[in-house]
Amino acid sequence: MEPRNCLECGSKIRGRIDKKFCNDQCRNAYHNRTKSEASALVKQVNRVLWQNRAVMNRLIPEVKGKTTVSRSRLIQEGFDFSYHTHTHTTRNGHTYVFCYEFGYLPLENEVIMLVKREEKEQR
Repeated sequence: MEPRNCLECGSKIRGRIDKKFCNDQCRNAYHNRTKSEASALVKQVNRVLWQNRAVMNRLIPEVKGKTTVSRSRLIQEGFDFSYHTHTHTTRNGHTYVFCYEFGYLPLENEVIMLVKREEKEQR
């Protein structure tokens, strides 16, 4: 039988034939490391999405639920137009870009309309 080595630290493994780690600490360290490497990009994208959401939340008046701002103002506030969660095209062909429940519609002359999607009552 070939000697087996721990996937985390490389030391010899004793015990069951299907064992992959020498102890619980190595097993946890291995899985924590591999999980964090795999999810680093997802965490980065989520940070940008939440930043975009926060910018729109700050700029939209709560009473109206929509407003217009300049594209440069959004960029100045830290908005990144490269990231969004989904789009919605209306019957008349306007495509809104959303970050969660907040969205925007590019208008003429670098003006952006910001909107907050109304939550429908769930039954």
